[in-house]
Amino acid sequence: MIQPLAYIHPQAKIADNVVIEPFVTIHKDVEVGEGTWIGSNSVIMDGARIGKNCRIFPGAVVSAPPQDLKYKGEPSTVTVGDNTVIRECVTLNRGTALDKNTTTIGSNCLLMAYVHVAHDCVIGDNVIIANSVQLAGHINVYDHAFIGGTSAVHQFVEIGAHSMISGGSLVRKDVPPFTKAGREPLSYIGINSVGLRRRGFSAATINEIQEIYRIIFLKKYNVTKALDIIEAEFKPTVERDEIVNFVSNSQRGIMKGFGI
Repeated sequence: MIQPLAYIHPQAKIADNVVIEPFVTIHKDVEVGEGTWIGSNSVIMDGARIGKNCRIFPGAVVSAPPQDLKYKGEPSTVTVGDNTVIRECVTLNRGTALDKNTTTIGSNCLLMAYVHVAHDCVIGDNVIIANSVQLAGHINVYDHAFIGGTSAVHQFVEIGAHSMISGGSLVRKDVPPFTKAGREPLSYIGINSVGLRRRGFSAATINEIQEIYRIIFLKKYNVTKALDIIEAEFKPTVERDEIVNFVSNSQRGIMKGFGI
C-alpha cells in the first residue's frame, strides 16, 4: 500500500494496512499505526508517533522542529492519537526539553486546513480545531473543545473541556470548561448548552453549570469571592469541581464576564 514515488526511510516503523500516497516523505524516527492513510506531499519528520486509522491530508507537516529559539536540536516527539484527521497543510511542531519534550494530539480529533500547533501543546480527545487556527506553544486544550476558524491562541493558555470559541477570536486568557467565548476582548457569552445536550448532559446538570457561571461572570464578584460562594452553595459534583479547579488554578486568569 506504499506508492513507489514515496520516500520512506528504511528504519521508519510502518504498521500493516497503512496507505502512503505518492511524494510523501517519511523520516527515520517515525512510527505509523495500522490503517492510517497519508496523502500526497505530506512530510512526516523525526519524532512522529502516529496512531491507528488516522488520515493525514496533502501538504501536512507532522513533527517539524519547534519554532523556538531555545530549541537546541534535542530529540523530542509529536504524538497523534487514533482516528484523528489532519487536513491540508496542518503543521505540528514537536516538543522541547525545557517543557514537556512532546506535543500531543488526542484521539478522534479533527484539525482542519492550515491549523498550526506549536511546541509542547497538549490537545485532548474529540477536539475540533477549525481552519487556520494558530496555537502558540505550551497550550492545553481539553476534551471536546471547539475552536472557531482563524482564531489565534496565546502561549500558555488553557481551553477547558466542552468549551466553544467563536471564529476569529484572539484568545489571551483561559477559557473555562462548558462555556462559549466570543467578542473582543474575549468574553463569556453563555454556556455551550447545545454541545452539552448532544453529549448527554442532563437538563439539571446544564442548569447547574449555568447557575455557577452566573456567579462567576455576571454577579460582578471577584474570582476568589465567586469561588467561595460556589463551594458554599453547590454540592460537590464532577462538573462543579471541574469548574472550581480550572478557575482556581488558572495562571493567566480567565476571560472577562459579559459587560465587564
